[in-house]
Amino acid sequence: MDVSAYLNEKAARTEEALEDYFNSWNGAPPQLADAMRYSLFAGGKRLRPGLVLGAAEIVSGDDAAALPAACAIEMIHTYSLIHDDLPSMDDDDLRRGRPTSHIVHGEALAILTGDTLLAMAFDVVSRAGNAAVVSEIARAAGVEGMAGGQVIDLLSEDKQLTLDELRRLHAYKTGALIRVSVRAGAMLAGTDTEALEALTRYGEHVGLAFQIADDILNVTGTEEALGKPVGSDVAHKKSTYPGVVGLDEARRLAEASTDEALHALEPFGAEAEPFRALARYIIERDS
Repeated sequence: MDVSAYLNEKAARTEEALEDYFNSWNGAPPQLADAMRYSLFAGGKRLRPGLVLGAAEIVSGDDAAALPAACAIEMIHTYSLIHDDLPSMDDDDLRRGRPTSHIVHGEALAILTGDTLLAMAFDVVSRAGNAAVVSEIARAAGVEGMAGGQVIDLLSEDKQLTLDELRRLHAYKTGALIRVSVRAGAMLAGTDTEALEALTRYGEHVGLAFQIADDILNVTGTEEALGKPVGSDVAHKKSTYPGVVGLDEARRLAEASTDEALHALEPFGAEAEPFRALARYIIERDS
């Protein structure tokens, strides 16, 4: 199947809903609204909302109930990118082929833009009426997820991590939000326990494959394709999968994670074919 077309369709549904939410926030100062829009509608693969909506579709054949979670998780992801790019973090000046938020709007407004996107994400997801989903997304963004992983990442600079330590770091920093994307979509669509467990395993293995592929692209990719600087992991003296196990072994680990993700989908039939194609796409992409 055409994975790009699939992601584009889910991205279009997400962005239409994001526009509706965005336009309802009439009281935002114009400068803040402009900065939020600059980053939130900057493009990108929209992988996480694609996983949210795709999981709902696998479970129920309809993704409408999962739209609030898809929007909220994309808002949280966008906030994390804004903050990651700050001078106090990775100090990057290019994101998705454009100057980063703090370059365009200044550091203070960039921080507040990320803060606002995080806060409003929970306003959005609360409209789905499922407190368990709100809790899971909060945890995936917090101490046992993205923020906790970012702290581990910062503290690990100039250190050589073991493979197990690296896996833990990225299970928090990157994997938690990908995992909860799949779980939130399935939960909002009314999944049963068995299907949720299978999709959770898929999300965990896809998250790992995604991070390994990202590490590989930071070595082998181009700035033109990625829309951001390459070689930044080495420049910041971060542990990566190619750095810890070598490029060939990193590719093997990515393939193994993809195989595990595909195995998790065995209980499902043709309705899960988009997720099978997505798992392959994640390690074959060039951006």
